[in-house]
Amino acid sequence: MAKKPSTLPLNLREPAPGTPLYRWLYEELRLAILSGHLHPGARLPATRDLAEQYGISRPTVVTAFEQLQSEGYVDGKVGSGTYVSQTLPDQFLQAPKAASRPAGRRRRVPLSAYARRLQPLRRADSSRIRAFRANLPALDEFPMALWAQVASRRLRHVPAGLLAGGEARGYRPLREAVAEYLNTSRGVKCSAEQVLIISGVQEALNRAAHLLLDSGDPVWMEEPGYPGAAAAFRSVGAQVCSVPVDSEGLNLEAGIQRWPRPRMIYVTPGHQFPLGVTMSLSRRLSLLEWARRARAIIFEDDYDSEYRYAGRPIPALQGLDKASVVIFAGSFSLVMFPSLRLGYVVVPPDLVDIFAAAASVSTHHPPLLDQVVLCDFIQEGHFARHVRRMRQLYGERLEVLKEETRQKLGGRLELRHVEAGLRTVGWLKGGVSAEHVARAAAERDVEVVPLSRYAYGRSRRNGLVLGFAAVDEKELRRGVEELARVLEVGE
Repeated sequence: MAKKPSTLPLNLREPAPGTPLYRWLYEELRLAILSGHLHPGARLPATRDLAEQYGISRPTVVTAFEQLQSEGYVDGKVGSGTYVSQTLPDQFLQAPKAASRPAGRRRRVPLSAYARRLQPLRRADSSRIRAFRANLPALDEFPMALWAQVASRRLRHVPAGLLAGGEARGYRPLREAVAEYLNTSRGVKCSAEQVLIISGVQEALNRAAHLLLDSGDPVWMEEPGYPGAAAAFRSVGAQVCSVPVDSEGLNLEAGIQRWPRPRMIYVTPGHQFPLGVTMSLSRRLSLLEWARRARAIIFEDDYDSEYRYAGRPIPALQGLDKASVVIFAGSFSLVMFPSLRLGYVVVPPDLVDIFAAAASVSTHHPPLLDQVVLCDFIQEGHFARHVRRMRQLYGERLEVLKEETRQKLGGRLELRHVEAGLRTVGWLKGGVSAEHVARAAAERDVEVVPLSRYAYGRSRRNGLVLGFAAVDEKELRRGVEELARVLEVGE
């Protein structure tokens, strides 16, 4: 492009190779405006003159001018020409300099009572999987290629209706698939009408807390128990009432004696978090009957009961409920992969409308495409096959952990009997502190969580939570060896 002599106050650089001429001219004029070479109110050259001067077509210049005008850099006046705008858009993108304030007098935005009660949950980092990372499935064993194939096939034929969104309760075929799965595999008694698709159990807890609890309402929590549930209940001002767990699960008699009038009861009966106890059938029936008489609602968190290695499966608490006092929640995060962020909540028939109304207010309608792919994944049988394969894999890893612990940690760490789940508890012997062991293990690149971190007061349980599902056999053996060295030093 030959540049012709000009008396215009512009110093435009040569365009970079491959840059469209209209884009080059737009960027050069914009830079001239922002740098002050073309000041507010200045008249730009006529498009015909600019095209002749730089040897480019007039439509190219017109396109660049139109782009500048659409973004607010110039104003066009019919019969008069094009002028640099008096107020430039980039001025709005710059934060004004704040007036200096005396120390200690910075203005704070007032927070609601709800905001002041919020407590962030601690999350594990996303670094490499090491012994004994808990609360994760074997992510490297998920059939991602198969998932991508199902997703690709579905996304090639997405009807326009799905792109428009859906109802607040979630994708109807997925709700039907979840209801069928829960009825056959978990002993849950529900219809698709009672199922809501959500992001996971934490959302279900938050939704139930806001809809069913008022400030000051007492809520039974297992001791030790899941911190995320306590955080959800405290966020609405509820009173968290710790109830001990024994060999049969939540100690009903202790709860009645300490806190006789709870509004809600939070339990993990299939696989107690974090102790791993399965609530006995007699305890389940007693809890349901007492909740009916006390007019309390039960929140059943079924977070990882798909993976059972020993003992006979016991039907979900919800499946034994004849008085509609149980809210049942589960997630696909620990079965498939956490970033999927899909779960479900099954609510009693008389609560369906209010839960759906809350969903419509908070999200209007949830993301649908992942729900559609998950539905296909379930209906084509891939989900059931994945669960069976992972159950076998996790069982094998559990056996490795048990054998290595028996050989190298005998007398210093005793694993409790594991019936289900992705983790277990190891009881420390000899009075060594669990917190001390956790700190020393971390220095050796080993993760263990003291049981006391799941307590709501001073815990006398001296144990460690160890995950095994996400950790391969080689890393499990290394973790046990490092833990043995830690315990040898601590003796």
